[in-house]
Amino acid sequence: MKKNLIAGNWKMYKTPSESISFVSSLIKNLKNYDDRDVLICPPFTSLFPVSQIIKDSYVKLGAQNVYFENEGAYTGEISPLMLKDVGVEYVICGHSERRNIFKETDEVINKKVKKVAEIGMKPILCVGEKLEERENGETFEVVENQIKKCLEGFKDIEKLVIAYEPVWAIGTGKTALPEQAEEVHVFIRELISKLYNFEIAENLIILYGGSVKPENIDSLMREKNIDGVLVGGACLKIESFLRIIDYQKI
Repeated sequence: MKKNLIAGNWKMYKTPSESISFVSSLIKNLKNYDDRDVLICPPFTSLFPVSQIIKDSYVKLGAQNVYFENEGAYTGEISPLMLKDVGVEYVICGHSERRNIFKETDEVINKKVKKVAEIGMKPILCVGEKLEERENGETFEVVENQIKKCLEGFKDIEKLVIAYEPVWAIGTGKTALPEQAEEVHVFIRELISKLYNFEIAENLIILYGGSVKPENIDSLMREKNIDGVLVGGACLKIESFLRIIDYQKI
């Protein structure tokens, strides 16, 4: 049975010692769930110590980025083999901040998605439109182009997670209304059905990311095609992240 996924992207926050303290408290206060998984994506420097704390729990470990080669003279980069060796199961690929600040292209993201799956981890492909693109009615066009380019030649679709993150709602306090998010999630699922097949599309986990917080998590998760969330700022505080994990659909 497909489980929902609650993922926390820590971005460039928390030192290793802060990470250890945070995750220890998280594990201590987590409830047991049968219908959802919990994923945390710390900075690279915290991956190993965090992996040791969560190894006997059901919390899963993710990375925020990766390079698309196994090894080599790529100063400052981290390979998928390094991530897998410390227990990483998921890797975020193509987050809007990687696209917009670090100028990652769909072609580069495509290589990352393929390599992550090849090594045996699950890529979380991020897609989403900017404010001006939404205002111009280009949301579906932008999302479709990103998905097609980032998944070109990609065969390991069963390992894929897609995160719809409207750029205008990330870190701005603005959130897509649940029905706005649902509309795009339906579009993504239909697109994957066309590119692959219906069964794959139905089993695909599609997350929503964009100013997710305790105040809106319940309404977001009531939507049929929202299979979880990719949380930013609200995952950095124990109380708010626990409340998001503990979402109620009713």
